[in-house]
Amino acid sequence: MKIFFLRLVILFIGLSIAHLGVSFFLLADLGSDPFNVMIQGLFRTQQQLFSFEFATHGRIHMLVSFLIIVVLLFTDKSYIKTGTLICMFCGGPIIDFFNYFLEPIVKPFMNLPFRVFINIVGCAILAYGMTIVIKSKAGTGPNDLVALVLSEKSKMNFAPVRICVDVIFAAIGFALGGTLGIGTVICAFIVGPVAGIFLPYNEKLINRIIRKFDQ
Repeated sequence: MKIFFLRLVILFIGLSIAHLGVSFFLLADLGSDPFNVMIQGLFRTQQQLFSFEFATHGRIHMLVSFLIIVVLLFTDKSYIKTGTLICMFCGGPIIDFFNYFLEPIVKPFMNLPFRVFINIVGCAILAYGMTIVIKSKAGTGPNDLVALVLSEKSKMNFAPVRICVDVIFAAIGFALGGTLGIGTVICAFIVGPVAGIFLPYNEKLINRIIRKFDQ
């Protein structure tokens, strides 16, 4: 039980790191990561059609994550773990939290070079945090599960599958009015390969932590 809760703590840390990266993408406004381009497109579409007061980027993120989990429940339940539910309920609020506190800090510096810089930083942070979540083995975020499930079911390497999934997310988001920019392109073609580099490193690190606490 102690190890189970430790894995959940590791997952939450990774989730927070990854969504800090997402917040950097959103604040740079050069195009966020592909999944959040889709969320942004859905958010802007509902603003135009319905304008629900309770709707925020984070809450739309939570709703889409829930729908992905529902699909997986009918296809392969083995991928749905406690950590997956934590990602679903906490991912959106974490993004809203970082956006709230970071926006007044970074806005005064929002010239183009700085926006490019925080976009690149966000890409690296997202990739690193995502691999911590995956290798925590407590569950994976619903958006990351899409690429992970397709990769394992097709027996293809994670990196190219992630690129394809990201391109689809970005295309849907753009069609719905999300901001698709150079940052999105960078993320679509960089996050997967960079995550592929971090995955074995964080697997060893997390296994070392687990062994230490299991003694």
